[in-house]
Parts: sequence; structure tokens; C-alpha cells
Amino acid sequence: MTQRVLHAAQILWPAFLIAGVLEMVVFSWVDPTQLRIGQWQPDAQTTYSLAFFVFWGLVTLSSLLSHWMMRVSDSPAHARRVRRHARRQQVHNHA
Repeated sequence: MTQRVLHAAQILWPAFLIAGVLEMVVFSWVDPTQLRIGQWQPDAQTTYSLAFFVFWGLVTLSSLLSHWMMRVSDSPAHARRVRRHARRQQVHNHA
């Protein structure tokens, strides 16, 4: 398994599970037969499916952003910036 495939699985699989939980929580309170989008009133199965994919997409974006931020903070360039900032703080505190 390549690193890219592993990262995709680490992002998509938990997002899939959380989307399922969100689906159960939301539709325990909301009746899908009462929802309308303009003049269109989709059947319950369509509402469940669309909502699941919206939830999955949003949680995936959140996980992807977290993953990207972790990779950026682990980069050598970020480590150099942190060290440079710490040195500046030392100089500033001693002055």
C-alpha cells in the first residue's frame, strides 16, 4: 500500500463512520418526508442518501484539513521557522 493510499484511507474511513453516526443522530430528530428543497420534495431514501454524502463530504474536508495541518507542522521548513522564532524571542527577552 502506498503512502498516498494509506493517507486516503486514514481520512476517508473515519469520515465514513462519523457520517453514519451523524445520519442516525440527525434523522432521529428530523422526519425526512417533511423536508423540501424549493418545490421539490424528495422521498425519504433520497433524503437519507443525499444527507449521508453531504455529511461524509464535510467530515472528510475537516479530516483532510487536520491531516494537512499536521503534515505542514512536521515539515523541516516549519521546524526552521519555529527555531528562528524561538531565537528571536530569546534575543527580545534578553534586551
